[in-house]
This record gives sequence, structure tokens and C-alpha cells, in this order.
Amino acid sequence: MRMSQSVWTVFLKELKDALRDRRTLMAVFVSSVLMGPMMLVVLSSLVGRYEKRAEAREIVAIGMDSAPSLRNFLARQTYVVKKAPADWEAQLRESRLGDPVVIVPADFEDELAHGQAPRIELMYSSANARAQSGVGAIAQLLQGFDQEQTTLRLVARGVAPAALSVTRIDEHDIADNAARAAQLTGIVPLFVLMAVIYGALNAALDTTAGERERGSLEPLLATPASRAALVIGKWAAVFALGLLIAVLSCLSFLPTQSLLRSESLAALFRFGWVEAAWFIGLLAPLAALVAALMMAVAIRCKTVKEAQANMVVLTMLFTLAPMLSLFNQEGESAWNLWAPSVAQTTLMTRVLKNAPISASDVAPSLLICVLLSGVALGFVARQLARRAAQ
Repeated sequence: MRMSQSVWTVFLKELKDALRDRRTLMAVFVSSVLMGPMMLVVLSSLVGRYEKRAEAREIVAIGMDSAPSLRNFLARQTYVVKKAPADWEAQLRESRLGDPVVIVPADFEDELAHGQAPRIELMYSSANARAQSGVGAIAQLLQGFDQEQTTLRLVARGVAPAALSVTRIDEHDIADNAARAAQLTGIVPLFVLMAVIYGALNAALDTTAGERERGSLEPLLATPASRAALVIGKWAAVFALGLLIAVLSCLSFLPTQSLLRSESLAALFRFGWVEAAWFIGLLAPLAALVAALMMAVAIRCKTVKEAQANMVVLTMLFTLAPMLSLFNQEGESAWNLWAPSVAQTTLMTRVLKNAPISASDVAPSLLICVLLSGVALGFVARQLARRAAQ
């Protein structure tokens, strides 16, 4: 009973100290809670612009007046031909022109009538992302015109066009809506993960290195509270703050869906209360581990500045490790579920894809988090005992 009272007292004390620094809390709130939804809105705005450009169905061309057959084909495909500006090449290089330019030769119809192959140039800049993204659609459209002319020539010579095709290919996308949306919204688990890390960072620094720098750690060790109560109380406060920021970060994505500017992304992306609950449940063990490891790193430092320098490696490890999955094109590996932060990101991505998650999938990361948290807290307790003996 006395042990639990001591833990509760230390917990409330550390929590009040952490909440007293409102500037830091506001910075953490903006960077960890609002950054994810803001990036999602920006991504939807970018996708929305591409969708609007696709709906406009416009082609920027030079010399289209000399190719009435091609213009007729484009009109039948509901495309509108726009004349390229005089300085189109400079605009492409400077990314001021967001469409590739089609250049049609002056003798297009004459070569076409004599059975020759007129050369059409499709100009773009690989450094211009907007223009490069439209190259595939326009190249496919021009290929459609080529196939139509080939078919007409075969029919005129009494040859069945089907003679040139020995197979028929039907493409089927077996991915469901949730899996397709996860390809664009895969940044959501990363931002929520970063919210846990940076939400616990300041509290972990203040309750360890901050106490040593202010000289308030020694009087705290002189109290009747046991070392275990002090460690658990401090850890619980850091864990609570990290988890609180994670909860706020998850809940911030709920109203964000109404701000998405891409109709297709808004229709595919579904992040409701069930998904938020899954995210919070998966992040809780990681928040406990992050709090314990940060305290173990910071307790050895004499100042907050020194602790911040030593914390860089730990924060980078937790934030960069999940990005390995972004470069892995072979799917999940068995070790993904055993590595902290990687396991949470993998499972949260499954939640977004509406894929099944079993207890055996959660157990490895939960076990690792519990074991490492115990080791880290034991190290913090020994450091406090050493400080008390000095």
C-alpha cells in the first residue's frame, strides 16, 4: 500500500512538472499531433491537382494544324488541344509548364498518306515532376492513334486486324479499396510513431537529466520513497505523456478526412474509431519502451543539453527503422514483428489495409517491449542508487 502511494505521489509530481512547461507542450503538440494531418491534407491536395488535370483532358501541342486526322482522333477521345507557348522549352525546364509538349511534323498527313511513319516528338523534362507524370497517358493516347491507323490499313487491304493478335490480355486488380488507399496513406503510421517518441522525449529529459542539472534529484532521493517507487513513478509519467500525445495524434486524423481534397483518396481512406483504437493499443507497449529507454539514456547525463545529444541516436533508430519497409518490395518479413517500432508500423499498416491481425502477430513485439522496458528501468534504478550512495 505504501509502495503504491509513493508511486502515485511521484507520478503526479512528475506529471505536473511536465505539464507546467506550456511552450514545450505546444511545440510538441504542433509537431507531433498536427503535422501528420497537415501532411495528409497536402498529399490529398497534390493528388487532387493530378485528378483535375486528368479530368481536363488537355494536350499541349505544336503543329497540330498539319495533322487533322490526329486532331480528329483526339477530339473523339474527348481531348482538347492547346497550343504550346512560344517559350515552352524554358517553361518545361523551370517547371512552369506542367504538361509535356507534343510536336507534330509539318508533313504529317503526307507521310501518313504514303504509308510512311511520321515522327511525333513528345517533349518533357525529367526534372519537372508535373510534366513527367503526364507522359505515360499521352504516350498511350498516341499509341492508340497508331493502332487505329494500323487497323484501317489492314481493313483496306482485306486483312483481318485480329490476325495480328494471338492473345487477349485482361488485367484484374485484386487489391481492395483499403489496400490501395494504404499505398498513399502509409505515412500515417510513421507520423503517429513519431508522436510517441517526441511526446515522451521532453518529459524523459526533464525527469532525469533535468533533475540532476537543477540539483533536485538528491533531495528527491532523500525522501522515504523507495528507489523502485521513484523509478516507476517517473517512468509512468513519461509513459503517460507519450501515450497521451499518441492518442491525440490518432484522434486528429478523424476530422482530417473531411478536409481531403482528393475525391478518390477521400473515398478510399477510412480511419475511424476502430482504427484509432487499434493504433493506440499497438502503440502503448512501444510508448512504455521508449519512455524507459529514454530515461536510461538521460539518467547518465549531467545536463539536459548533454542528454539531448545522446538521445539523437535513439530517436533516429526508432524513426528510421520503420522506413526500411518502404524500400522492401518483397512484403513483410518474419523479423518485422520482433523489432520495436518496425512491428508497430507493420501492424498499423495492416490496420489501414483492413488485413487480419492475430494475437500471435502482436505477442512478439509486446514481449520484446516488456523485456527491454524492465532492463532499462532496472538500469535507471541502479543509477539512482549510485547517486544516493555518493
